[in-house]
Amino acid sequence: MRMAAERFQRSKDTIHRQFKRVLAALCMLSPQIIRPQSQGETPPEILNNPKFYPYFEKCIGAIDGTHVAAWAPAQKQTSYRGRKVLVTQNVMCACSFDMMFTFVYTGWEGTANDSRIFADAVTRPENKFPFPNEGYYYVVDAGYTNMPGFLAPYRGERYHLRDYRGPRRTPRGPRELFNYRHSSLRNVIERCFGVLKARFPILKYMPNYPPRRQRRIPIACCVLHNFIRKEARRDRLFEAFDVEDMIFEEENNTPTNLDMSQENLAQMTNVRNEIAEDLWQDFIPHP
Repeated sequence: MRMAAERFQRSKDTIHRQFKRVLAALCMLSPQIIRPQSQGETPPEILNNPKFYPYFEKCIGAIDGTHVAAWAPAQKQTSYRGRKVLVTQNVMCACSFDMMFTFVYTGWEGTANDSRIFADAVTRPENKFPFPNEGYYYVVDAGYTNMPGFLAPYRGERYHLRDYRGPRRTPRGPRELFNYRHSSLRNVIERCFGVLKARFPILKYMPNYPPRRQRRIPIACCVLHNFIRKEARRDRLFEAFDVEDMIFEEENNTPTNLDMSQENLAQMTNVRNEIAEDLWQDFIPHP
């Protein structure tokens, strides 16, 4: 507040009051700006990329969680300390392949597990989670359950893009190839987080705002992120992060799977296996 007051030559009270008004206005806009544009057709980023089409033609976006800075009184800091011993808020987001956020769920303390947040987000009707149409899905990491609407990688196989650098660059087998392409596809959510945190330093250094306001700040930042993406296609940050296989430090938490029926789990397992086999058949040389 002091820095803003000096920059705009206004009192801290005035800055504080206007900050709250702008924050409220941006959050009111969020249902119109943070939402899927289309859920029943193949995104052009997949359609025009032979690495992903036709294998992932029914994928509509990616989902992951990220940690942003939080402030909490000393007696409550334990639950907000993430794996890096920082006081954080765990935010779950979904995005489309043009780097637009389509869902943002905030308010969870840093120690909360990604799968627990996911379960809460998709099971509570008031959250209005944008479920994909039947047969379509999001790509998610191994911390989530592989189930209808959500395609996870194979566990126990190489997955992260950095694992495919160096001598063992070439995938060995259909599962590794699937994981490599899946990781490349899901990388878009990491790039979205990269742009978001580079643009809004408040997500790294949170002032001592009340919890309700802290929950709303990432939402407001995502609203501005989408607006800039839509209206300023030559934005320097989006251009800097528009690298398909950009490598990021992972923020994985220990998975806690949802309780799903075996029938549903088998359905998405079959989808994953079919994609892996198709990828491998087109990848290996034929005589």
